[in-house]
Amino acid sequence: MTRPPDMDDPHPSPPLTLPQAALGRLIGYGPLLAGLAGIVIAFVALGGLRPDLAILGLLVAAALLALLPLPVVTVTQRVQAPVAGETDAADDAVAAFTEALGDPCVVLDDRGAVVHRNAAAQRQYPNLQPGRAMTLVLRNPELMAAIEGSMRSGEPRSFELHETVPAETWDRVTVAPLRYPGADWTAGGNRQMLVTFQSLTELKRVDAMRTDFIANASHELRTPLASLIGFIDTLLGPAARDAAAREKFLGIMRAQAERMSRLIDDLLSLSRIEMHQHVRPTGSVDVAALLREVREGLQTQARAAALEVVLDLPDAPAVVTGDRSQLYEVFENLVDNAIKYGAGGGTVEVSLAAASRPGMRYQVSVTDHGPGVEPEYVPRMTERFYRIDAEASRKKKGTGLGLAIVKHIVQRHRGQISIKSRPGEGLRVDVLLP
Repeated sequence: MTRPPDMDDPHPSPPLTLPQAALGRLIGYGPLLAGLAGIVIAFVALGGLRPDLAILGLLVAAALLALLPLPVVTVTQRVQAPVAGETDAADDAVAAFTEALGDPCVVLDDRGAVVHRNAAAQRQYPNLQPGRAMTLVLRNPELMAAIEGSMRSGEPRSFELHETVPAETWDRVTVAPLRYPGADWTAGGNRQMLVTFQSLTELKRVDAMRTDFIANASHELRTPLASLIGFIDTLLGPAARDAAAREKFLGIMRAQAERMSRLIDDLLSLSRIEMHQHVRPTGSVDVAALLREVREGLQTQARAAALEVVLDLPDAPAVVTGDRSQLYEVFENLVDNAIKYGAGGGTVEVSLAAASRPGMRYQVSVTDHGPGVEPEYVPRMTERFYRIDAEASRKKKGTGLGLAIVKHIVQRHRGQISIKSRPGEGLRVDVLLP
């Protein structure tokens, strides 16, 4: 049988010759000839047909079958060709979806290579270029296991990624398959996965701060409490009838109780400030009059430290929007610190002037002429319970929370605070208010 070449076949077969075609037909009707031969042999064996006639009949049948056309069985395979523009539209939709996410997001193909990354991922992982295998850029065993497991099972995988270079960060990484409607993930094909990074760094740092805060507060309260318990046991025991010892110990106990009271007051104050941190004050405060009031309230401490608080204030009122009691606490803390740690400097200078920084209206500066501090300690001075010299701070009845309270109050008033100091040149704190 000859078949015309397929117009769609780029390499058509050459036409068959007549003997080749006849042989092909006989091979095609092979099962029929075999059945016919079996029947003829049965008749011969039973004596119903002569052998010579049987052979002649088989030859005639073979000749007739060689002339008949060979039955053609057509096998077709239906392949659904992608509609023009359909794939591009799907890719564009995935790209638009990833760009709408605020967290870093990467789309991978079935080989683990980057197909698309959003702007957040580009900023966080600049080396994660499209076409590169993600596991070759982020060499993390858990990431490799999550990608392989999600690709194999079609189920989401997540884990916590902790990196220390170039900075310590934590991310919740989720690897999930992109499932299209009607598509079978196990059937293979054009499979893609979505890898998202949710930052846990701030949560980890806040949790560490909370842990440190509880530990520091417990330590600060435990020391005076242990002293109180010890003195009480002494007064109940050996010094029960010693009037001089009782008077001495009661004085120490009172000082320790006052220390705990100050610490609790500062903790409560800090808690109240943080509770209303997002609420901006609405009252009106004359800062110049407030600074005069602060000076009057601290005159006793200044005279005890042989210091003079010098004011440099404008004659006209300087009115800002704020909470009067909180601003009073800010400047009282700053002047009180200057008196405590600026001893020997002779004066503590408090000035009020127009602010030169954009968005700010007034600048209050509190300057002492004490020993000052090293510049590397300055950025940490507003941390809770941070002390450069813990023993000296306790002797001066400091709780380690004063500047932390000042910072939070200034932030609530949408202001700014800056601290400048050098050894031997004293310390200056500037508070800028809008």
